[in-house]
Amino acid sequence: MSSPPVIGIVGSAGAYGRWLQAFFAKRMGSEVLGSDPADPAGLAPEALVERSDVLVFSVPIRRTAATIDEYVRIAGGREHRQLWIDVTSIKAAPVAAMVRSRAEVVGLHPMTAPPAAPTLKGRVLVVCEVRLERWRGWLQRLLAALEAQSVRSDPDRHDRVMALVQAMVHASHLAQAGVLRTHAAQLGGLEGLMPFRSASFELDSAVVARILSLNPAIYEDIQFENPHVPGVLDALAGELARLRDAVHRGGDEARSGFRQHFLLDNREAFGAAALREGNHGFQRLGWLLADLAEVRALSVHLPLDEPGALRRLLHVFERLGISLSSIHSARTPEGEVHFRIGFAATCAPELLLEVGAQIEREGIGRVL
Repeated sequence: MSSPPVIGIVGSAGAYGRWLQAFFAKRMGSEVLGSDPADPAGLAPEALVERSDVLVFSVPIRRTAATIDEYVRIAGGREHRQLWIDVTSIKAAPVAAMVRSRAEVVGLHPMTAPPAAPTLKGRVLVVCEVRLERWRGWLQRLLAALEAQSVRSDPDRHDRVMALVQAMVHASHLAQAGVLRTHAAQLGGLEGLMPFRSASFELDSAVVARILSLNPAIYEDIQFENPHVPGVLDALAGELARLRDAVHRGGDEARSGFRQHFLLDNREAFGAAALREGNHGFQRLGWLLADLAEVRALSVHLPLDEPGALRRLLHVFERLGISLSSIHSARTPEGEVHFRIGFAATCAPELLLEVGAQIEREGIGRVL
């Protein structure tokens, strides 16, 4: 393919649609067209089909299959040279709808809300290749540009996995949110609980806050549109009921049953390797939370994203005899590299002010 294909995004006014527009334009060098009822400036579906080489469906889960069917009707066979992609959280129904077209078909599921970063680096992307020939090389270039950890699946397995990985996890945290709403009020609400937090509570609270901060329709559809979810929720409710009943009964027999079923049997089922890896992952998150809680900290943007830039920044601290307790970096959607540097509580604030002044005076970075 001599030039980048024209990308048509169905649902371009949505959060992921907007992220995809920026990604395809900046990272893939493609012309990007959009169609969305919420965007009066968008193209009509007929024009989008006519002018696009790749169609990407990024619409609410409950409307995805019907929307694809409508585009099959509009295309009327003209799509035989196109690639059609959907990026929703359910795969079986959207992929089946795309297969009713004559286009080549791939289902993608980024396991994250639209990220702040320009790519999916560090995130998982599920890839369901269903009908792919002439577009295979371009898809490989797309996956490389996305920088995600790609995992292959068929649509049915994907949906069964999502009933556990997404729906069950969301349901557990939404149930926690309901309990906190009714039981934490007399203790000062979530704000009153956080000074007593464990790492587990802080992480769970962060997940709850994340869910409640984003689009409610997404979480609703993840529960209601996946046919494998009801059985998983039944199993989850059953396990909680079993735990509740054991605690209500009390006594040695109930404790023994709890220990065997919830701890020993599950420990054996998970296996030593998974427990070891998971425990290490939890410790790493705990270390990160501890670093980010440091009150003595400095955030710096390095405008020159090149080898040696960090060394020049750290040399300022070395000259002033300041030891660092932590350093973390992140990249903004605009591509800026930000460093958050933590210091021991004994580090004098006036010394940090001097560090910041020198960093800016020498043109090394911008103190945020």
